[in-house]
Amino acid sequence: MIKRKENGLLIVISGPSGCGKSTLVQMLLKKRKNIILSISDTTRSPRGEEKDEVDYNFITPEQFRKNIKNNKYLEYAMVYTDKYYGTQSDFVDKNLIKGTDVILEIDIEGARKINEKRKDAVFIFVMPPSMKILKERLVNRKTETKEQVIERFKKAYQEINEVSKYNYVVVNDDLDDALDKMNSIITCEKCRVDRIEELDVGNQEEIIHEILMDFDKKRDD
Repeated sequence: MIKRKENGLLIVISGPSGCGKSTLVQMLLKKRKNIILSISDTTRSPRGEEKDEVDYNFITPEQFRKNIKNNKYLEYAMVYTDKYYGTQSDFVDKNLIKGTDVILEIDIEGARKINEKRKDAVFIFVMPPSMKILKERLVNRKTETKEQVIERFKKAYQEINEVSKYNYVVVNDDLDDALDKMNSIITCEKCRVDRIEELDVGNQEEIIHEILMDFDKKRDD
């Protein structure tokens, strides 16, 4: 009876550094079928074991500015003073058209720009259990200097104030529980009536007549 739209779902996931959103995204990719993570362009250097064209597309500032000029980004932003991040429009659109769900793991500014352009997107904010735990996570991962940790912690306060602009919020106090909530959100979104392309219920009088005839036949038998 129901024919759903074949396009994939655009899922925007944000949250302050240290909230665990990257871990949740990786778990979500393993749990669901037909879903991918959009690989952003960035001008920052790789961290740890990050790989080009796997974790990010690591490009030069010159190439990034050229892409901006050629209108290749669905959204882009400068993060932490001197590093650019951007989502290429072609990558997202090609996969959505194929019916693949696409996750964008981006910051608040990027999510705001997506919201201005794509009203069909689903916005999920990952919240830390508390600011104290967030601070501990930032310090324990040992990937930034003390000054960078302080900068990220201050920014976290600003980002959390944006939560009301998202469709959903998931508090990451337990990874498995948070994953179940994110997975349920996506499943529910796919069941929304406005995502139905066509609903074929046939002729109402004809259907009622057939049901009654079938009922009378079974009763006589």
